[in-house]
Amino acid sequence: MTKVHSILNVGLDGAADFGRRAEEVGFDGIWATETANDPFLPLLLAAGATERITIGTAIAVAFPRSPMHLAYTARDLHHYSKGRFVLGLGSQVRAHIERRYSAMYEPPVARMRELVLAIRAIWTSWQEGTALDFRGEFYTHTLMTPFFAPPVSEYGVPPIFIAAVGPKMTETAGEVADGVFVHGLTTEKYLREVAVPALERGVSKAGRARADIDICRPLFLVTGANDEERAKADAWVRDKLAFYASTPTYKPILELHGWGDLQPELAALAKRGAWAEMPALIDDDMLETFAIVGDMKDLPRLIHDRYDGLVDRISFTAPIEERPDEWADLIASLHALTTTA
Repeated sequence: MTKVHSILNVGLDGAADFGRRAEEVGFDGIWATETANDPFLPLLLAAGATERITIGTAIAVAFPRSPMHLAYTARDLHHYSKGRFVLGLGSQVRAHIERRYSAMYEPPVARMRELVLAIRAIWTSWQEGTALDFRGEFYTHTLMTPFFAPPVSEYGVPPIFIAAVGPKMTETAGEVADGVFVHGLTTEKYLREVAVPALERGVSKAGRARADIDICRPLFLVTGANDEERAKADAWVRDKLAFYASTPTYKPILELHGWGDLQPELAALAKRGAWAEMPALIDDDMLETFAIVGDMKDLPRLIHDRYDGLVDRISFTAPIEERPDEWADLIASLHALTTTA
């Protein structure tokens, strides 16, 4: 069954209520993103207000944090939530890591692989009481005295998911992670022709199977109860698509569809600060390729037809405080389709 997650899009003040509503509506989990807020703190509040749903970061920016910091925070949230936490990590892009966080970025794929292995080594030391002796190219952890080791958790250690766009990071996710977050700009075609084959190379390298790793796909939805709501959602999605498509990292996805020339055009507008002009370059064909467009009642079938058997978890931003019954029906329909198909 495809699991359905909601993006936690509120601050600390609303995190507990958001989690409670998401659980009541029927979501399987909520993801907190790291944009203008810390991604871990809202999840602590949401965990305390819920009993069933998964909580996780999608994603926490990895490289500015040490493996030890991440190991402690993830362990505490996993234990407090009684085994419901997922540590989702992403590399971000070089400019943000170096210029916003003042941290090291290169080489991102090898660094991410080693960071995940270092976190697992720390958790093993805590859970099994073994000496900590991790020595890598980027991270070294060789000191863990009993005073600094948390108690063994009856809930074990959390799964680690990695955000990936290119084939190399996706292959690494298949090798060392429990799940992969593909980007919202990812299309069905890119998944089938690029991402999934890369993931399968990674799981094969590790002696695992495709079923051992979850593919998580965030969705852009263009829907609404009336023309005004639909137009608002349409504008919001075009704005987000234009922003992401201006970034060189995502140009290969555009090129696969014959839209490679759009990336430098959008990047030039972004460099001039002409953000308001960019969404107009996202035409209807692009919108329907990158987003799910339709009435609320039709979304379950549209999502199922495009992604069933291809992804294991989907997520989207849902204003669940508005018409919660409709969102509950949508989630129930998605669950029913993936169970009976």
